[in-house]
Amino acid sequence: MYALKSRGPNTAATLAKHLGVTAVAIRQHLDALLEAELVEFEDLKGTVGRPRRTWRISELGNKRFPDNHGAVLVDLLGNIKELYGEEGLQSLIDARADQSRKSYLAAMQSAKTLSEKLHRLAEQRTEEGYMAEVLKDGEDCFLFAENHCSICSAARSCQQFCKSELDLFQEVLGDDVCVERVEHILKGDRRCLYKVAPASSV
Repeated sequence: MYALKSRGPNTAATLAKHLGVTAVAIRQHLDALLEAELVEFEDLKGTVGRPRRTWRISELGNKRFPDNHGAVLVDLLGNIKELYGEEGLQSLIDARADQSRKSYLAAMQSAKTLSEKLHRLAEQRTEEGYMAEVLKDGEDCFLFAENHCSICSAARSCQQFCKSELDLFQEVLGDDVCVERVEHILKGDRRCLYKVAPASSV
């Protein structure tokens, strides 16, 4: 399930290669997960041969991954907005961003390259439940992927969280870097994906 969550829809053969086990073993696990309704599949027709069965995490399976706040936080956000208005809610989001900023900058303190900074940031975000990873995207460019949103319920209720996080990434990575969100869980994508490149190459 972790492999499907972090790598997206995949065939049993591809999962077997990634996990270093046989395709037969993977199919046995997938059958058990299917029976528990934690995964689902789609048979994709190719130009030749049999359809290719592609597996993915089901909606029920996604609920097995942590949501650190859930309904209680959504209620609290609603109460804060009701009591203190948009300004009070924004102050709360800014305070959270400030706390994260200090933590991320401390983790990046000895990082010298953009790659090192991104890997330090990925470590921090993974500890927070975002399943973050850094991927190469050309010679000097990177993709920063977050395969899970640990505050998804809160973000759906208050999308200022998403804007705040994008601004925060831009700030901690520096003015000489351009950060662009190209995939977004709240828009129906599998993950949140950021394109990160030196500003001079954009």
